[in-house]
Amino acid sequence: MELTHFNEQGRARMVDVSDKEITKRTAAAQSMVKMDSETMRAIKEGRIGKGDVLAVAQVAGIMAAKKTADWIPMCHPLPLTGIDISFSDNSEDELYIEATVTTTGKTGVEMEALTAVSAAALTVYDMCKALQKDMIIGPTLLVSKSGGKNGDYARRDS
Repeated sequence: MELTHFNEQGRARMVDVSDKEITKRTAAAQSMVKMDSETMRAIKEGRIGKGDVLAVAQVAGIMAAKKTADWIPMCHPLPLTGIDISFSDNSEDELYIEATVTTTGKTGVEMEALTAVSAAALTVYDMCKALQKDMIIGPTLLVSKSGGKNGDYARRDS
């Protein structure tokens, strides 16, 4: 497999996507925040003094997806057409964050989906760290992608 992010001198470059076809592209990513059950209850009951944790994390994830090219050096800035962040939990100590990102363009949105869930997870940590400092973030993973010349991808264990 050829690595496309290097030029003839072996230096990093942003890939030229000028000749690629414009297609609808979608990617979904997931992350998890493991915490004490009391921290989870405080989130669900709205007892975190900084505000509605999930609402703020949702906005953080959306904002981060839109700014991915500012964070990841070789990412192309993309006109995103949709970003959805959702939350679920195991009713005990694990908060799951999923982001689905879409665009119509020449390159995929995997990094935008991964950035969205990462920022949302970090926001949960930030808002709850006064209550618990030993929360664990991760794993963070790509769940699926569609569109583009490389075709579709779906994680086998998801």
